[in-house]
Amino acid sequence: MNRRIALVTGGGSGIGQSAALALVKEGFQVAITGRRLETLEHTLTKAGDLAENILPVVADVTKPDSVRELFAQIRDQYGRLDLLFNNAGINIPAIPLEEVSFEQLTSVLDTNLLGPFLCTQEAIRIMKIQEPMGGRIINNGSISATTPRPNSAPYTATKHAINGLTKSTALDGRKYNIACGQIDIGNASTDMTGKMSSGVLQADGSIATEPTMNVDYVAQAVVYMANLPLDTNVLFMTVMATQMPFAGRG
Repeated sequence: MNRRIALVTGGGSGIGQSAALALVKEGFQVAITGRRLETLEHTLTKAGDLAENILPVVADVTKPDSVRELFAQIRDQYGRLDLLFNNAGINIPAIPLEEVSFEQLTSVLDTNLLGPFLCTQEAIRIMKIQEPMGGRIINNGSISATTPRPNSAPYTATKHAINGLTKSTALDGRKYNIACGQIDIGNASTDMTGKMSSGVLQADGSIATEPTMNVDYVAQAVVYMANLPLDTNVLFMTVMATQMPFAGRG
């Protein structure tokens, strides 16, 4: 098979959906995963005639057995994996750090950190033995990792950890010709950022609306990274709404 094979986690909506559709248009065969089939089918509907090049697989990236089954299905279906986009992630409502429940904390940790770690492990296991050896892993990080919003401790902590996972994977993947990079996204227009138009809490306690950007530009950045030869890597990339209060945040 000459087509490159990609897996996008959280591929049923938002950034994941946009990236999956962009990769299919670029000629990739794309597997998408999420916990609900109906959301994955929405991506198939939006793909139109290209839907035949998308494989929806229901899986929970926080469960080791589910992750193993996901990658086994990709291996059985395609025989290889060229690209993993660790995109799936969640957040909780903005509440003070001391009021975060254990259940809220673990839900964010499991999805935003454990999930990408488990998927990265399985991707490496495939990429290091396939012919030709190698592949690329792209992690969806966040500008919040280094410049957090108020009341965002669980999300910020997990995304800060993703910075470390990206660097470690880039280092440990060298011997297998596996490149790993990260894209940090600021205010892409998705369901998660819908509240930006009505105002969000700022570091000084005020509430302010914030500009957003078209999510398709994030997808284009993912495609750019995906199309690089494996001897070239973008370790970190920031794509953000130009007018958003990021550089002066805090």
